[in-house]
Amino acid sequence: MQLPVDFKKIHKIETHREVVYKFLLLLGLLTLYFCYLSYEYGLLTGGIVAALTWSFFVLCTPVADAGFLLDFPIRLIFGVRMLYSEILVWTMAISLNGFALIYSAESYDKTILTTLLKKIIMTPYPYWSIIILSGLGTFLSIYFGDEMLDVFRHRDRVKYHKFSFIFKVIGLISLFALIFLAYYFLLDSLQIERIIFS
Repeated sequence: MQLPVDFKKIHKIETHREVVYKFLLLLGLLTLYFCYLSYEYGLLTGGIVAALTWSFFVLCTPVADAGFLLDFPIRLIFGVRMLYSEILVWTMAISLNGFALIYSAESYDKTILTTLLKKIIMTPYPYWSIIILSGLGTFLSIYFGDEMLDVFRHRDRVKYHKFSFIFKVIGLISLFALIFLAYYFLLDSLQIERIIFS
């Protein structure tokens, strides 16, 4: 079977090399995080919490780093554009959260990120706007990621140069919303109002 990307040449192509390094770094981080959580909470709970953390980065950040862990291998093995596989990634992340809310809601209470994710999911207004903005940013970054695998040098990246300003604006708005939510949620969890006004 002929793969869409020749692994013998991948190290020679500048944009492909960056994609491979990024993939290996993300995979290593997720593996270490899973090992830590499995040690801390047991294999099953640690696996669920690691998967929920992955879904947080899929649904609540404006770049496709978490989804990239599936998008990149699917692109290499099957030749499916990452834009289409990202739809599958989002479906998996949403389904995972639905399953976890029904069968393992206590798993959200293990880390700050998963607690924050539960708060975002359970409060449609205004927090689902974070998911919407993150979706826009994610699919725009995937659009550029597909282009990186299609070209050999950065100067050939027409789509990136054309839409980079829009991507940066969506990314900044999403990041600001996420930071604001995290700040508000952390202050709320510290019960500062109760301490001040009591």
